[in-house]
Amino acid sequence: MMSGLREMRDQMRTVDLIVETRDARIPLSSINKQFEQVIKGKRRVVVYNKCDLAPTSIQPVVRKVMESRNQRTLFTDTNINKSVKQILDVARETAKSDPMRYPQLVVMVIGMPNVGKSSLINALRRTGLNRGKAANTGAKPGVTRTVSGRIRVLDSPAVYLVDTPGVMIPHIPDPITAIKVALTGGIKDNIADDTVLADYLLFRLNRLDHTDYSAVLGISQRTDDISEFLQLLGTKIGALRRGGELDTDKTIQFFLRAFRQGRFGQLCLDELDETSVTTFFKNNMEDAPLSKNQVQKAKRAAQRQRSLEKARSKNLI
Repeated sequence: MMSGLREMRDQMRTVDLIVETRDARIPLSSINKQFEQVIKGKRRVVVYNKCDLAPTSIQPVVRKVMESRNQRTLFTDTNINKSVKQILDVARETAKSDPMRYPQLVVMVIGMPNVGKSSLINALRRTGLNRGKAANTGAKPGVTRTVSGRIRVLDSPAVYLVDTPGVMIPHIPDPITAIKVALTGGIKDNIADDTVLADYLLFRLNRLDHTDYSAVLGISQRTDDISEFLQLLGTKIGALRRGGELDTDKTIQFFLRAFRQGRFGQLCLDELDETSVTTFFKNNMEDAPLSKNQVQKAKRAAQRQRSLEKARSKNLI
């Protein structure tokens, strides 16, 4: 995570525009506050990707919340050229605002793991140049490992993109936020507790009036009991071991995959009423006290900086 941020910092002086990609299903939970110091002072547009998986009704609410924080906001579906073209329009607008300053515009695409950065880059290249895939994609988080080379997406004006690794927050203080990030694939399944994820997803589905998950999954009834639900689903899909014992892991993976594929319709896992939004930013975006390990790292970094400054003052470097 820290190496990803360092690589971003190293590239930042050559970058003209930041495209911060978030997941429309978790418009608050997919914000990474670690980016704020790295991209400070840079032009930024916030792109809520996978908007086809979230209700369109959240868009004006999210846009209002983000614009109150001076963040220009777009919603994209990488399968639709017109949707992706919005980003190219922002890049073109930026380049044309000062042709002398931007003979070629360099755009860095950043975001937490699995928000669809590489898919977005491929869609921008397809839309801008009518060309094929330029960045590796995958359903698992962490497909992009390092900051990649520049990828041309427009000829006139010349616009290039730089892909970056998905950078995960080192610690998500709110456990519910962590669960939401894991449900949308931002945390590897072997790290998250799948049973907790399934239980929370079932809880959320039971609160929604417009989604009949029992009909989607072909089970006989709705239930709030995760054990009962898994038994019903496991029996339906044949996830049973010898002797009729439930294969819990296989059943849970089937359930989570159904959600990630959008089989339950358009869902937003974040609460977007005024109180919930205020609470989120207070609990997740304000600086928490540093851990002992973080304090030691900060001290070592400060010592290295002082040593460098001392050496420079003596013309040693």
